[in-house]
Amino acid sequence: MTLAVIPARGGSKRIPRKNLRSFCGRPMLSYPIRAARQSGCFTRILVSTDDPEIASVARASGAETSFLRPAELSDDMTGTNEVVAHALGWLAARGEVHETAACIYATAPFLEPADIRRGRALLDRPEARFAVTVTSFAFPIQRALRRTAEGGLAPFDAEAIRMRSQDLEEAWHDAGALYWGRAEAFSAAAPLFDRHTVPIPLPRHRVQDIDTPEDWTRAELMYRALHAGAAQDPSA
Repeated sequence: MTLAVIPARGGSKRIPRKNLRSFCGRPMLSYPIRAARQSGCFTRILVSTDDPEIASVARASGAETSFLRPAELSDDMTGTNEVVAHALGWLAARGEVHETAACIYATAPFLEPADIRRGRALLDRPEARFAVTVTSFAFPIQRALRRTAEGGLAPFDAEAIRMRSQDLEEAWHDAGALYWGRAEAFSAAAPLFDRHTVPIPLPRHRVQDIDTPEDWTRAELMYRALHAGAAQDPSA
């Protein structure tokens, strides 16, 4: 059995109620739920939330809300691994054991069903405990600059700053959309980024953190541009 867990607590601060806020005409939370449903990968799609209003919108969008998440797992310091492990444990205590699970972020409107299916296939590699969406940095991180106390600029790496961009190793970062994992890896709090984690590359034009109002505006512009050729209905 395969579980999708979408963590969606109610206490977001920088963008209040962002999981429920209208994004291009629909609640933000409805986008990852739709992608999960269309992927065909899951026996259950569960939204883990501490908020009754979020739970109601989740159910209206086609997900389950089997419980309200306890307060000790709903603060700013709670990691998503803990949330998935809690959901797996809650179900296991009721006789429902899942071998694999996916954590899908509530603010992932660019995630596509094919991304979810691709991640599930990568998790079948013998060495894999997790499979994580990543994307490449747009500029070589080795050529980063810092502002000095005197108001000038200095390179983080004085040697790399003199090298050609094409001679520097490509760097990647977490795309903040999805990660698959084996149930035992979630339950054991295994590290998410090590040699047992397989990357799921995403193009940069489908990756955007949504943590500030500026991020939100940029994400809506990106989404509308990507779907400009589709039907005018925002659900298309």
